[in-house]
Amino acid sequence: MTHDRPTLRFFGATDTVTGSRYLLESGRRRVLIDCGLFQGYKRSRERNRLPFPVPPASVDAVVLSHAHLDHSGYVPALVRDGFAGPVYATSGTADLCKLILPDSGYLQEEEARYATHRGSASHSPALPLYTAADAVKSLNSFTIRDFDDPLDLGGGMELTLVPAGHILGAAQVLVRFGSQSVHFTGDLGRADDPLMFPPRALGEVDVLVTESTYGNRVHSPLDPEKQLGEIITRVAKRGGVVMIAAFAVGRAETLMLYLSRLRRKNAIPDIPVYLNSPMAIDASDMYQRHPEEHRLKQDEYDNMYSVAKLTRSVDESKLLNLRGGPMIIISASGMLTGGRILHHLAAYGPDPANALILSGYQAGGTRGAALAAGERNLRIYGEDVAIRAEVIQMENLSAHADTDGLINWMKAAPRQPRMTYITHGEPEASDALRIRIKRELGWRARVPEHLERIDLGDPQ
Repeated sequence: MTHDRPTLRFFGATDTVTGSRYLLESGRRRVLIDCGLFQGYKRSRERNRLPFPVPPASVDAVVLSHAHLDHSGYVPALVRDGFAGPVYATSGTADLCKLILPDSGYLQEEEARYATHRGSASHSPALPLYTAADAVKSLNSFTIRDFDDPLDLGGGMELTLVPAGHILGAAQVLVRFGSQSVHFTGDLGRADDPLMFPPRALGEVDVLVTESTYGNRVHSPLDPEKQLGEIITRVAKRGGVVMIAAFAVGRAETLMLYLSRLRRKNAIPDIPVYLNSPMAIDASDMYQRHPEEHRLKQDEYDNMYSVAKLTRSVDESKLLNLRGGPMIIISASGMLTGGRILHHLAAYGPDPANALILSGYQAGGTRGAALAAGERNLRIYGEDVAIRAEVIQMENLSAHADTDGLINWMKAAPRQPRMTYITHGEPEASDALRIRIKRELGWRARVPEHLERIDLGDPQ
């Protein structure tokens, strides 16, 4: 049952940094802003298996802010379970989803096969959340929208996508209801990102829904390029392997950019660099196709992809585990939740001559978060692996605005929103940002509850 008065419901990202899902209802139309997977803690991941809070067939449209799985990764399940409307996304987001969603389906199938083999699932055989075929089918629902091109969604709702920085195609989502408006930050990029342009400034809005990933901290003032060079030089001198756990979209490109600059300045030893991520290799073409969204000049792009040997096949990946150092391996996943990086970590993690770089945010409940917190024994593919390699978390590589970046972005608004809802952060990060918004900006702000419904005509 929908409502004539516009309402907002929080289906995800309210007590966690993942699972971005917001339902707008107006004039008997339902529009879902983001359709992400819950990741990290098992309690969060289990939400992916629950029935969707409303029948998928009752949702009229989906709008994606960007392609990362915690914002887009539930689309295949929603389509399979009855959603038949359009999925609106920028061209960059649609291109990246063509890579990310089928890969996610493949990994879901792999995990199900492994759980069946280990007998660790509640069902036998274990069932994937969705399959690669489900993901491929869902891509037919995508409809491309340009930035700053308003679209009538029905129900008195008008959609405009606004540049957010962060990664290729990332958008802030602005929805107007007549004279009222609600603005979703999506994941907000950094003003000083080496790859992406800054996010568009906040305009006049009535309701703001902001992310708070780094709501309780600032990025390290250390120059990431310099820090990366020092780590590589130190590890190479002892003949070690530098493993870099990187998100295949966005982070891998930033790392390659830094490595190419360090190599040109002779600031790191001339040791082999391997980009061992087929998705990151494929994503490189996307940056070529969307030069208007990023800072890269053609010569920098060429240098980036000449600095590394591109590793596609499984056999090539396995050979890297036999090669030994010194060398650098960039591989996914960025939070050690799966992917080829786990095989490298099993091979090289026990040797203190080696090093692992965690290249950004590590969501609670992931292996990356455990290592960042000091844990040195990991369960990898059913085996306990002692991690004796040096572990460095480089949060200054993050593509998210930190707490100062978020506050400065908000300060530019022509007027304060009637209400600001703080989402997409761990509880302590969201509450810290709430306090700063109230104290420093004088705005009304609060952290909503999971599944809460808000009347947008009178936000509380």
